[in-house]
Amino acid sequence: MQWRGVIAALANETAREVYAQVVIGDTDDLGAHLSPSRRKHALQTLEKAGLIARTDEGWSAPATPFREALSAAPPVARKTGVDRFLTDDGRIARYPTRPDDRAQVLQWTAERVLTPGEVLSERDVNERLSTVTDDVAYLRRALVDAGLLERTVSGSEYILATAE
Repeated sequence: MQWRGVIAALANETAREVYAQVVIGDTDDLGAHLSPSRRKHALQTLEKAGLIARTDEGWSAPATPFREALSAAPPVARKTGVDRFLTDDGRIARYPTRPDDRAQVLQWTAERVLTPGEVLSERDVNERLSTVTDDVAYLRRALVDAGLLERTVSGSEYILATAE
């Protein structure tokens, strides 16, 4: 069973109405409000998707199509580490509340956008941080507060903090 076929069949409003009638057992007037060709198409669509089956008594809705469709789908890999807080394109989707997770996200950011020994203006830091977040000022302050980014003595430039 293909899950896409199930979804496609249920996305069709006419097929969905006919399916609902079959599920509740109202098959005496199945699709009576439809033209014969639309009724036939809806039934074929549902049967092909495995959502309904022809029986000696008419049509029935098997109990297994959704379970089969779900079991046929590949398992979704759960994100781990910093990836839990990033979008698929590598931007920060949300900031963690747990301190250890927050520290990991900030460390990841510092390693990704800053180079050791490089002195950057605030504008340059903001440009680099904008590649991973929309709230550049918040992230810059968080990096400074975490001790990963330091302001130079003049206060006009930033440098990646070195491990002591």
